[in-house]
Amino acid sequence: MATATATSVPPAAAAANEKTLTEALAAASISDEPKTEETEKKDEEELEEGEIKEEEDDGSPKTIFHDARRFNIKHPLSSKWTLYFDSPQSKSLPKTPQTSLTAPGGHSGGWLDDIRKVIEFDSVEEFWGVYHNIVSPSQLPGKANYYLFKNGIIPAWEDPQNKNGGKWAIQVPRDKSKATIDKAWLYTMLAAIGETFETPLDGSVPENSDLVTGVLVSSRPGFYRISIWTRDAPEVTAPETDPLMKRIMTIGRHFKVSVLSYELDQKLVTGGFQTEVTFESHKDSERKGNRNKIVI
Repeated sequence: MATATATSVPPAAAAANEKTLTEALAAASISDEPKTEETEKKDEEELEEGEIKEEEDDGSPKTIFHDARRFNIKHPLSSKWTLYFDSPQSKSLPKTPQTSLTAPGGHSGGWLDDIRKVIEFDSVEEFWGVYHNIVSPSQLPGKANYYLFKNGIIPAWEDPQNKNGGKWAIQVPRDKSKATIDKAWLYTMLAAIGETFETPLDGSVPENSDLVTGVLVSSRPGFYRISIWTRDAPEVTAPETDPLMKRIMTIGRHFKVSVLSYELDQKLVTGGFQTEVTFESHKDSERKGNRNKIVI
């Protein structure tokens, strides 16, 4: 294949091209001459007070560990997640199609009207960006909640992916737990988005990791509660040889030992907790005085 050379362009066309390029560079205040120390110093003097000179991006791949401000590569999560929030004050916040929820079945009204969608994210970097720019649970008023659910799943029992499920939960006294609830919630979120809740305590690779649909933290006048929601719930009398029971128990143990950092056989109520790590189905939890629970 022949290689193009300057002589293959007619002199008149070459002159026109050069003139057009020169005019375009001049209009954009771009010089094709290399910058000297004198011109760079002049550019810096022209910056307004407090203005930071932007460094040129060389286009090379950068993660957040290489450049915290100009990274161009993100670490994707296995699933996309949505953060929701509600409190008594959220009723007065403006509702938009981007922040409002529609109940399963297309119905509106009820407590879902008070929930606001905060943001969706699907990378590690976006998660940390969200985490560092929202109020921590210890600073939330009473009757406020954060819900972190897989994208497309509404934080309601009525959602098709929640209605047959249940939840692991722990409850701690508010006045004695302000120093620890934020760390517990952070580790709960990390286990959720990292999809590690079904990892056995021996560290072996889990066979599945899709049973958890979301996690939430609730702030109340007298306590904080952290919950892990699952898409299915076993009969409480089922043996652990039952595949679903085995997965549910793995999640509860991982929550107690790997997330909350307690020994598996340690009694939490004697250490100041209001409850042990407890599982109950959504259907059973609607019954007053429900005793169909699994306790670790």
